[in-house]
Amino acid sequence: MSKLFSSLKLGQLQLPNRIVIAPMCQYSAEEGQATDWHTIHLGQLALSGAGLLIVEATGVEPIGRISPADLGLYSDETEAALHKVLGAVRRYSDMPLGIQLAHAGRKASSRVPWEGGSLLLPDEGGWPVVAPSPIAHGLNEPPPVVLEEAGLQRVRDAFVQAAQRAARLGFDLVEVHAAHGYLLHQFLSPLSNQREDQYGGSLANRMRFPLEVFAAVREAFPADKPVGVRISGTDWAEGGWDIEQSVAFAQALEALGCAFIHVSSGGLVTGQKIPVGPGYQIPLAEAVRQQVGIPVIGVGLITEPEQAEAIVAEGRADAVALARGILYDPHWPWHAAAKLGGQVSAPRQYWRSQPAEHKALFGSTRIGQR
Repeated sequence: MSKLFSSLKLGQLQLPNRIVIAPMCQYSAEEGQATDWHTIHLGQLALSGAGLLIVEATGVEPIGRISPADLGLYSDETEAALHKVLGAVRRYSDMPLGIQLAHAGRKASSRVPWEGGSLLLPDEGGWPVVAPSPIAHGLNEPPPVVLEEAGLQRVRDAFVQAAQRAARLGFDLVEVHAAHGYLLHQFLSPLSNQREDQYGGSLANRMRFPLEVFAAVREAFPADKPVGVRISGTDWAEGGWDIEQSVAFAQALEALGCAFIHVSSGGLVTGQKIPVGPGYQIPLAEAVRQQVGIPVIGVGLITEPEQAEAIVAEGRADAVALARGILYDPHWPWHAAAKLGGQVSAPRQYWRSQPAEHKALFGSTRIGQR
């Protein structure tokens, strides 16, 4: 029996297998609103046979978007646009759907990646960005506006309101984004947080605002549905956030009712030195998993079915997340199930596609031919 294709519970949510589709920004929204691209993109991934699909990093307020083309969930218009997309996806797929709620902080107001990703100034269509401290992300960028008490309250409220909208939309799960150098990660790392108030300095102080945001989201989202957090296990930079601090953060989140931890890394500083290679972030997930009692999702250059199987079978992570790999091969879970002897859910329209040597891949299906 393949461990990768065994079920997993995140809180009370039962996943049919341990393959998670990670949030992947599409930079294809219009004024924060989902478009037909999202219907196509999410629609094909929802037919992939994975156990869970998490919608891309979604800005909780307009200035929290990474770029002007980012998805948002902060108005009736953005909620209605997502409702339309989800209606189409739900009609043909019962895959559990989550959404990642995010605020980009000092990494907001950027050009889309295929235009270089650099900061957009206000006279170029951008906006002033905010952060815990007046430290810019890139060289020659103006310093961000420091979030004082009123700004902190506004951001907390924005996360709450987005969580309430996600609940109305029927999402099965919320993931709070505290990784990749975005706002909550900026509070966690001493490289970006040099405050001298209750939100800076010690580890407990640097964790305070992210924990407040998580607690507020947890209270706002239905109690029977899971809320988890994505973290960067390390900044890959001297003097920055590291795995020991990540473990402490994960333990604090667990005490507040966090249902899972999704472990990535990096993204905070331009001088990071990442030892990229197959499964390079899995040791970070494993270190967290050894110290918490909730499921941990590992991610990072997981490309082969046997590799994914080994990660979960050896207990290094409870599930694996795929990102670019599943964009390249949207039926990766089908192919993994064929190799590992698992089964996946597939739409009836595709039942006739399973090869004869894998006739049980989609379960017990009988198809007539006319």
